[in-house]
Amino acid sequence: MSDSINAPSTRYSGWRGSVALRLLGAGLLLALLWWASPAAEPAFRACPFYWLTGKPCPLCGLTRGLCALAKGHWSQAIHFNALTPLGFVLLFSLFWNAPWRPRLWTFGIAAFAIYGVCRIALA
Repeated sequence: MSDSINAPSTRYSGWRGSVALRLLGAGLLLALLWWASPAAEPAFRACPFYWLTGKPCPLCGLTRGLCALAKGHWSQAIHFNALTPLGFVLLFSLFWNAPWRPRLWTFGIAAFAIYGVCRIALA
């Protein structure tokens, strides 16, 4: 009988621990992005697509944009990659199992694909 009394509180404390762990992870990621300061124009680009074609891929500039966005520099973040705010939302949605997350990722992948085609065509 004492096991059935303790079961709901154990389940509730596990849920709170899970939320606390997710918030801690999101906070650490935000702190890392805020702390990092990549160069505005890197001397060495790590993008294989850029190496092969000389044109930016849909994700080029996203790391620099995420770091700028974490510092609150919106215009600089959008200058690096126009979809940085969407990338920020997609990245932090990984910490929660919300029912809308698959639709958000489907939309996000489609948006990055369209952006990539436009970016390559206009570069």
